[in-house]
Amino acid sequence: MKCADIQTNLDAINIRIQAACRRAGRSPGDVTLIAVSKTVSAAGILSAYQAGLRNFGENRVQEVQSKWPQLANIQPQPIKHLIGHLQSNKVKAALELFDFIHSLDSLDLAEVISRKAARRFPVLMEVNVAGESSKNGFSVAALIGAYAAIAKLPNLEIRGLMTVAPQVDDPEEVRPVFRQLRQLKDSLVLPDLSMGMSNDFETAIEEGATMIRLGRAIFGERI
Repeated sequence: MKCADIQTNLDAINIRIQAACRRAGRSPGDVTLIAVSKTVSAAGILSAYQAGLRNFGENRVQEVQSKWPQLANIQPQPIKHLIGHLQSNKVKAALELFDFIHSLDSLDLAEVISRKAARRFPVLMEVNVAGESSKNGFSVAALIGAYAAIAKLPNLEIRGLMTVAPQVDDPEEVRPVFRQLRQLKDSLVLPDLSMGMSNDFETAIEEGATMIRLGRAIFGERI
């Protein structure tokens, strides 16, 4: 996709973000747009950067290792968010490549991250709010206990919660999922809420998302 196309898409997205924030009585400055750049080439990421994007989300450690070195000279460097499932044997590499992990989905993984991190590393706990068998994440019932255990680990900074909502045609169907995650975040007194993708980000913003993860809306359909 050309830079001009990305800019056009981004302008339209920003208008929608602003409208959703107005409906919710929120400031657009409280919502971070993360461009999901999985399968997007380094050239495509550069175009998005030139359009003003500074936060990028990737699913796989190996993909970042292969394409992001081509972007090493960009200044300031983009903030890289790991939004896909992280295997324990990839933790060391992930800590070197990413600035933020959204997909902390087990106590075992938390312990590995804390042990291998050289500093307090910012993470979000992934919650499988809808209880889908195909999704990773803590169950709603297990979240509070898991949070208490993970909060004791020395090298993790729990910034908030993340979820991947079910794929539906009508975003209103997943509003209860977003609302429940916000209520869980509020009960734990955490600042960040990563939820909402290309098909439902406005609903997520209305329900309190502080980070939205958009791929298709920015880069177009994956080839």
